Amino acid sequence: MNSEISDTRTNETEKFTQPNIQVGIMAGTEISIELQGKYTVDGIQPPANLEASIVDHWIVLRSGQHVFAEGEEFLFLTPAPDCSFLLKGVTIGIDFHWEQKQDLQFRGSLKLMVEDGKVRAINIVPLEEYLRSVISSEMSATSSPELLKAHAVISRSWLLAQLAKSKKLKKEQPVYQTTQQSEGELIRWYDREDHALFDVCADDHCQRYQGITKIISDKANAAIDATFGEVLMSRHEICDTRFSKCCGGISENFENVWEPVLHSYLTHVADAEQDTAAGIDLRQENQADAWIRSSPPAFCNTTDQQVLAQVLPDFDQATSDFYRWQVSYTQKELSALIRKKTGIDFGQIISLEPMERGYSGRLIRLKITGTLKTMIIGKELEIRRALSESHLYSSAFVVDQLDEQEGIPQQFVLTGAGWGHGVGLCQIGAAMMGEKGYSYEQILKHYFRGAELKKRYAE
Repeated sequence: MNSEISDTRTNETEKFTQPNIQVGIMAGTEISIELQGKYTVDGIQPPANLEASIVDHWIVLRSGQHVFAEGEEFLFLTPAPDCSFLLKGVTIGIDFHWEQKQDLQFRGSLKLMVEDGKVRAINIVPLEEYLRSVISSEMSATSSPELLKAHAVISRSWLLAQLAKSKKLKKEQPVYQTTQQSEGELIRWYDREDHALFDVCADDHCQRYQGITKIISDKANAAIDATFGEVLMSRHEICDTRFSKCCGGISENFENVWEPVLHSYLTHVADAEQDTAAGIDLRQENQADAWIRSSPPAFCNTTDQQVLAQVLPDFDQATSDFYRWQVSYTQKELSALIRKKTGIDFGQIISLEPMERGYSGRLIRLKITGTLKTMIIGKELEIRRALSESHLYSSAFVVDQLDEQEGIPQQFVLTGAGWGHGVGLCQIGAAMMGEKGYSYEQILKHYFRGAELKKRYAE
């Protein structure tokens, strides 16, 4: 492997400054807030404890029985960087198996807005301060310094790329679409374009952000300071640097997961020192079947708990079969699950048939044939949502249909590879690279081929 990423960290920082980021934390009919430090709203210092609720399409702020203020929008400002606010009952891991509520604390300003009949809480915070929390939330304090620095660069790059994309989409006509539907086929992808009132959300849908509730480690701070303002760029644009838990041995092309746009730096990469997939085309069903049922060597093919603990939070570490996994459903379970998750009654499920795969073996289009209906669905997250109460680990799977009775299988066994969409950096693979002594530049070069490391702004 080439030991150096193309590095053009030049003095190109005069035109750019660190932006403030608006992070959507939560929305609810009622939100409990604790202000810790000096905050003002329209120049007035509010009570420390407030309840925000919707009454007749207005936000009402109460402290006990006293109404402090009413309005469509409120901005809580603080001049002190160490002031913070606590939001109670924030849902994290939305729609995932670890979904739970936590009280979370944030530095910076707080904006309250009306959104679909609920109070929306938004944290306004400098980008680098946001990243300190993201790196501490996504990674463990035990992570290698090189892994943390690599993740700092891709988290920063991804966010700045999304800000640029949002500006572009607002100018485009017609309106950007994430669904392609025709008779017998539904193709949908899920990105972050639905966030109209803020830049990013605080959950795994964007990047896991838990403010200062998650202890911000000295290592995370050092990683941010060492890479301050650094991004990956390609063709004069900041790279849309995606990442997932475990690629399963080969990463996936961007266009096979999200919109049909080619990114030269987001293509399939064998996650190993040597190309273990040379000569293999996982778009071909027979080759994908053999690959998924095997356990080829890869950086992310590890059971090293020390490495896994760097990437997986406590509630994820119970998952041990992410590189290769298996899920089994009875006919009754599967038909009920698909009906519940898609809203379509297929009747009894006759078959799950791969129609198109990507370079990592992930399904892009899956044909579901039932006794009442047949439909093709995609892309990968739509497939994962249809076949699991939360999210199937990945769409890189093969199906065994067993115990057929009068043409109807009574059991379906899904054998799969990887955890997540598989595009860009593989977190477990990158953690292993860090343990093996690779630098963060080498880690970035491995996953984002042809990208250039540049300094976007200075401190």
